[in-house]
Amino acid sequence: MLRLRRSMHSRFLLSSLLLLPSPSSPLPPSTPFNQPLFFPRLSSPLLSDWRALCSSSFRRGVMAEVSFIGQKDAAEIDEILMGPLGFSVDQLMELAGLSVACSIHEVYKPGEYNKVLTICGPGNNGGDGLVAARHLSHFGYKPTICYPKRTQKPLYTGLVTQLESLEIPFLSVEELPQNLSDEFDLIIDAIFGFSFHGAPRPPFDDLLHKLVSLKVPQNTRKTPPIVSVDIPSGWDVEKGDVSGDGIKPDMLVSLTSPKLCAGNFTGPHHFLGGRFVPPGIIHKFNLKIPKYSGASMCVRIGKMPSVSIDVSALRENYVSPELLETQVSPDPFDQFQKWFEEAVGAGLREPNAMALSTVGKDGKPSSRIVLLKGFDKDGFVWYTNYESKKACDLSENPHASILFHWNQLNRQVRIEGPVEKVSKEESENYFHSRPRGSQLGAIVSKQSSVLPGRNVIYEAYKELEEKYSDGSVIPKPDYWGGFRLRPNLFEFWQGQPSRLHDRIQYTAKEGQVWDIEREEVVIMSRV
Repeated sequence: MLRLRRSMHSRFLLSSLLLLPSPSSPLPPSTPFNQPLFFPRLSSPLLSDWRALCSSSFRRGVMAEVSFIGQKDAAEIDEILMGPLGFSVDQLMELAGLSVACSIHEVYKPGEYNKVLTICGPGNNGGDGLVAARHLSHFGYKPTICYPKRTQKPLYTGLVTQLESLEIPFLSVEELPQNLSDEFDLIIDAIFGFSFHGAPRPPFDDLLHKLVSLKVPQNTRKTPPIVSVDIPSGWDVEKGDVSGDGIKPDMLVSLTSPKLCAGNFTGPHHFLGGRFVPPGIIHKFNLKIPKYSGASMCVRIGKMPSVSIDVSALRENYVSPELLETQVSPDPFDQFQKWFEEAVGAGLREPNAMALSTVGKDGKPSSRIVLLKGFDKDGFVWYTNYESKKACDLSENPHASILFHWNQLNRQVRIEGPVEKVSKEESENYFHSRPRGSQLGAIVSKQSSVLPGRNVIYEAYKELEEKYSDGSVIPKPDYWGGFRLRPNLFEFWQGQPSRLHDRIQYTAKEGQVWDIEREEVVIMSRV
């Protein structure tokens, strides 16, 4: 039995784990790769054995929905991109560097991993690192560059100028600390790319030794994570870490498509970047590339790391402008309008999402996310099923609290007050402004009721869809409509460093007058 609790904001996202198949049970070429595969993680020797099963003519290994390509294919793809497809090297470098920066921000937030050392080689891989450092600076990190063998081409000198204009420091190899853990929270390995071969020469041999020494078992100190761009520097592009004593990055950001050596990567975070591969190349090289979400420039591949999470250690040090009594509007509705417009302007996803908390006659509170559908000086309006749990609570206790949380802006707004139903006319007007699919969904969705299975609601929806397929008006059900909360209290919250948050509260008085006061700063128990 399924209990259906559907709010207007309910979203469920499904993700699959992409793992490499076991060499002891190789999949036949006809096996469909659009089916989920679940296999244990393989050690490096087993991976080598598995690759040995592949013929020399088949250079592209496949991990579920992701292709692995060899050095020859990688070089040919670049030639096509920068030849008949019209890309320039600086365009590809900009997209690659942005992908690297976005991947880093997905895992290593600037509040904890603020000081970033980017070690750049003389080629395109080094250029990707320079671009990534520039973007990281704009993301709130404090990057430092080590670029010992500078390429004197306009593209690279221009990147250096851009970084210097941001006052990003450059250090020589000699200026680096003996132990990189002393001064840096994160290290980007952008030294060698897929075209590198042979043994590293000075000064890069010494730099690689510094990176390797961070990960030796004897090192008991907390070490900065290492992020490798496309290829862990010093690895063979197809065979991986042949000697076994190369660098062991914590994150690998593959570009275009993972290289064969990525099969040997055992770190917790593997991302794919370079959202620029056109269909022609995908078909020519039979590439399998996972879908990127929304406007993201990176996508995680491989399984999420299985780690023990110390919840008490999860924290963010908020940095925001001060919220002062002298700065806020005397009218809380105007202040909310200002903040709401800023949330919309910042491109936040569903800035009208709010937590609605209600309490029934049993005295037990319950909360859920709903979507604000209108507000003015009369109050804040949302719509729902009048037979739902929240509606029943409000019929028994017509008071509620709504909370907006705009995380990227370090802001919250809490609003309390009595609740009433909106007029039938207002509900009718809004109902018929909705997409027809949403109108049908409102009819078939019996919120908080028990269903024998999800197929029941789909079948009911299909029947209604057929019934109104002629485009006729869909009548609003009597059990569906809106509520309006009329505020008597607003609290505007702005996150600040060291938990010294700003909280400005408006309390309603007679005659449409609002008292404004600063609430006592609450310092959370976590320090």
